[in-house]
Amino acid sequence: MEFTPAPLFEDVAGGPAGGVAHWLRTTDGKRIRVGHWLPDGEATGTVMMFPGRTEYVEKYGSTAREFVERGFAMLAVDWRGQGLADRLLDDRRVGHIDHFPDYQHDVQATLDLATELNLPQPWYVIGHSMGGAIGLRAAIEHKCFAACAFTGPMWGIFFTPIMKPLSRVTAYWGTRLGLGEKTPPTTTLESYVLSQPFEGNVLTRDPDTFKMMQDQLKAHPELALGAPSNLWLREALTECEWLMEQPAPAIPCLTFMGAHEQIVDRKAIRARIANWPDGKLVEIPNGEHEVLMEAPDVRGPVLDQLAAHFVAAQSMRAPEAALSR
Repeated sequence: MEFTPAPLFEDVAGGPAGGVAHWLRTTDGKRIRVGHWLPDGEATGTVMMFPGRTEYVEKYGSTAREFVERGFAMLAVDWRGQGLADRLLDDRRVGHIDHFPDYQHDVQATLDLATELNLPQPWYVIGHSMGGAIGLRAAIEHKCFAACAFTGPMWGIFFTPIMKPLSRVTAYWGTRLGLGEKTPPTTTLESYVLSQPFEGNVLTRDPDTFKMMQDQLKAHPELALGAPSNLWLREALTECEWLMEQPAPAIPCLTFMGAHEQIVDRKAIRARIANWPDGKLVEIPNGEHEVLMEAPDVRGPVLDQLAAHFVAAQSMRAPEAALSR
C-alpha cells in the first residue's frame, strides 16, 4: 500500500522518542492519519489504539510511552471525520459519518500499514468509547488480533430519561427530514474540553490530564471536534444494536469501565461481557469515562493489567498473521 509522511505534534503528544505518523488512503478514497511508536529492542507485540469520537493520535502519546516502557509497540488512528484525517462536512466542527461500518475502511488501511511496516506481532487492539464499537466489529470480522481490550466502550449510548426519547426522535426523524448534517439539540460545536470546566466534567477526575487535553487543542485547534451530526447519532445507535446481537469473538477480552460512567451505557457493557466466554469486566471506583486519562495511581494499574492481559493471551493462542479480507 502507499503511505506518506504525516505530521505528529510531538510538542504536545508526550510520547516516547521516535514516533512517526503516516497519511493513508482508504479504499473508498478518504485520507486518514496513523501514528506509531516502537520500543528499543525486541517488542512483545503491537497495541493498536482505536480512539473515541473527537480524539486524535497525540492524545494517546502518553499511553504509547507507557506501553513502550512495558515492551510493546503502539499505534493510534485519526478516524475519518476527526483529528487531521479528512473531515466529512464543510463545517469541520461537526462529527459525521454516512454509514458506521465505513470506519472499517480505516481499520483495514491501518492493518495494511501495520503489515507493510512489519509491526511486531502479536497484534492487540484497545478500543475506547466509539473506538470500542469500531474495535469490536473489527475483532468480529478480522482474525488478526490475539486479544482485545476496551475502555468505556460505546456498545450503547447513555441518555438521561428526559433526553432518551428526544435523542431517538432527532436521530431517526431528523435524518428523514433532511437534518442529517445538523447537530442534536443542546449540543455545541465547540470541543468539550474547551467549553466545559474541569469541575463537573464527565471524562476524568485528574485535573492535570484535563489540562493536558485543553493545552493540546489550544496549541493545535485543527485537531478539535464538536458535536456529532444527527446522522452520526442514528448510525451509532444502529451499530450498537447490531453489535449486541453478534456472538463474542473467540479471543480474550478485558474491559474497563468507570463507576461514574455517564457517556456510554453501563448496562450494555455489562450485558456484552456477561455473554463473552473469555471476557472480564473491571469497574474502576470513582472512575469517569476515560480510565486511561485518569491520575497515575488509577491509570498505572490499568496499564499493568492490560499488559498482563496481552502477555497471557500470547501464551494461550498463536495469533494468525494473515489478515482476513
